[in-house]
Amino acid sequence: MANTKSAAKSARQSVRRREINASVITGLKTEQKKFRAALAEGKTGAAREEFVKLTSALDKAAKRGIIHSNVADRRKSRLNKALVKAKA
Repeated sequence: MANTKSAAKSARQSVRRREINASVITGLKTEQKKFRAALAEGKTGAAREEFVKLTSALDKAAKRGIIHSNVADRRKSRLNKALVKAKA
C-alpha cells in the first residue's frame, strides 16, 4: 500500500497506463494476424492495406512509448519483407 498521497496517485496512474498499454498491444497483435491471414490467402491487395494500417499502429505505439522504436522498425521490416516475397 502507498505511504503518501503522491505514491497512491502514482499507483492509480500505473494501473490505468497498464490497461491502456495492454489494449494497444492486443490491437497490434490483432492487426498482425489480419495481415498474415491476408498473405496466407494470397490477397496481396488486402495485405497491402493491412500493412499500411499496421505500420501506422506500430509507429503510434512507438511514439507513445508502448513499444520500443527498434521493435516497431524491426516488425515493419519483417512484414514488408513478407509482403514483397508474397508479391513475387
